[in-house]
Amino acid sequence: MGDAVSREQAAREIAELRQVIAEHEYRYYVLDDPVISDAEFDKLFRRLQQLEAQYPELITPDSPTQRVGGQVSSAFRAVPHTRAVLSLGNAFSESELRAFDRRAKELSRARELDYVVEPKIDGLSVILRYDNGRFTLALTRGDGLSGEDVTANVRTIGSVPLALRPVPQGVPEYLEVRGEVFLPKEDFRKLNEEREQQGLAVFANSRNAAAGSLRQLDPKVTASRPLRALFYELRELRGNVPMPGTETGCLELLKALGFPVPVYYYCESIGEVIDIISEWQEKRHTLPYDIDGMVVKVQDLALAQSLGATGHSPRSQIAFKFPAEQVETKINDIIVQVGRTGVLTPIAILQPVTVSGSVVSRASLHNEDLIREKDIRIGDTVILQKAGDIIPEVVAVVKDKRTGEEVEFSMPEACPSCGSPVVRPAGEVAHRCINISCPAQLKESLIHFCSRDAMDIRGLGPAIIESLLQAGLINDAGDLYNLTQEDIAKLPGMGQKSVSNLVRSIEASKSRPLHKLIYAFGIRHVGARTAAVLSRHFSSLDEIMDATEERLMQVEDVGPETAKAVVMFFRQDSVRKLIDKLRSAGVEAAIGRQANTEQTGPLSGKTLVLTGTLSSMTRHEAQEHIERLGGKVSSSVSRNTFALVVGSSPGSKLDRARALGVRVMTEQEFLDLIHGRSSVDGN
Repeated sequence: MGDAVSREQAAREIAELRQVIAEHEYRYYVLDDPVISDAEFDKLFRRLQQLEAQYPELITPDSPTQRVGGQVSSAFRAVPHTRAVLSLGNAFSESELRAFDRRAKELSRARELDYVVEPKIDGLSVILRYDNGRFTLALTRGDGLSGEDVTANVRTIGSVPLALRPVPQGVPEYLEVRGEVFLPKEDFRKLNEEREQQGLAVFANSRNAAAGSLRQLDPKVTASRPLRALFYELRELRGNVPMPGTETGCLELLKALGFPVPVYYYCESIGEVIDIISEWQEKRHTLPYDIDGMVVKVQDLALAQSLGATGHSPRSQIAFKFPAEQVETKINDIIVQVGRTGVLTPIAILQPVTVSGSVVSRASLHNEDLIREKDIRIGDTVILQKAGDIIPEVVAVVKDKRTGEEVEFSMPEACPSCGSPVVRPAGEVAHRCINISCPAQLKESLIHFCSRDAMDIRGLGPAIIESLLQAGLINDAGDLYNLTQEDIAKLPGMGQKSVSNLVRSIEASKSRPLHKLIYAFGIRHVGARTAAVLSRHFSSLDEIMDATEERLMQVEDVGPETAKAVVMFFRQDSVRKLIDKLRSAGVEAAIGRQANTEQTGPLSGKTLVLTGTLSSMTRHEAQEHIERLGGKVSSSVSRNTFALVVGSSPGSKLDRARALGVRVMTEQEFLDLIHGRSSVDGN
């Protein structure tokens, strides 16, 4: 419990803790901008619990220990929950898990208890309601008694079923389910990279990114971010579908109804629970999303209900919190890196240190405002962790270890690559080099141009691009198509096979579709999704180049900023010269008029829809195959749909296709079609 203190001392410390905790809860739940780690917050909360346990007469109804959560944001309509959405009590050691097991046995008078264990996803909790099998409402947890209505935004998440899949008894008359909305690690990394390039503030962690995305006032913004959801609690079930009697039964029913569920384990004893947790503490980084612990639940639901709840958490469940892996290291220097859009990013050069299983020697400091806010200086000893388990992040400065020799950092007034003036546009946190011919921008733009989602020139990575630039063989992307085998063979480390493979890869990229070229240009605010939308709306690159801002804003998902960026990009003489160079080099498949929309092939004029997970390719790759054969891909099934391609775990699109009599094509049938083993009519 900690050292005993006098009642007077406890009263003063309790008042301080309540004030501090209230502020951190506000920043976490309302602002989505926490300034301390979960581990630090848990430490404050546990200290308050210890003092209140020592002096229970000091407990008041407004204490953070006596309520469920934070306040509801005023940006969305508040809706009452059907019953309180509780939080979980925490355990931080094996002994605390065994104490939880003993208490549950004593209260239930059971000799042994079995459990279910699942990852504790670090996202934003949501409650979904379904009436007669149809999605009708989504709420955030809010203060536990009422939540924010985020229905329109949750509807855009692909992993959320809009209609339930029928089980043998049909679909429930009413269903309420709890889940977690999150952003996968790799998507979190890409989102922060894009925001950095656009001069926007980056998200501190993937939970902030998910919360910020779900609370957008415009659902289109939410839809543009690859949010996912997993569901783990069946809160209420009415109608002809019976309520299962166990936690595993609930998870299996949710899965059958069309909800994605987390990996979970059935354990016959608390010893097995501890073994599973120990195993996942080692391999937590293998998951594609962040987890901050494991949830332990009593398997038998009737027994779990009989255990009841405290003021804020059920006695039948507990969360084991993984220790935050943070290490100390030293900032030896801060350098400035210039990105492909001219954004200057300060990079901390660190004393190499191992964190989360890998050696880290560099960490992005993102922008000058963040450096000022955290008071980071060259020579500082700092706390380092990995945001999203992948991105090195300086959490805080250990100011007690300052010697007085530390040096404050300021952004340069001239670009470190080309010497051109550096500006900070109004409303942005980023500093930019305004020289479009800046060598550093050229290197980064070439790396982007060759990347997989762009022109996909495999084998042409950063090291080879750097060598080509140093040798003076390329000055822009157009020069890539004039490289000869002799040119490439002169580069260090290039064998005959590597040279041949790279030449073939460059040649193959000439036939990439229009949307890949648009994305490859690296136009500000134009990601892969917007590039695809533009390529479907316009018949050629020439049409896009000639489009006005007003014309561009008529395109779905293209707003004023994007339209302005596109027009400004194509007005540049250097861009026009690059396009002429690409055209003369033979990149006609992407540039030629109507090459994208007038493509002929067995699927010409036909629209296909994809649903479920394909085992042989990604959704993006499947779309490329369809477009290569002259077809189009739609997100919804209608009477004009030629076929629905069905992978594993299909959604409500399958029911819609059957109801409309639309052809349903298995993955194997789709593969036979795109590889020419069958015709469009199935023969």
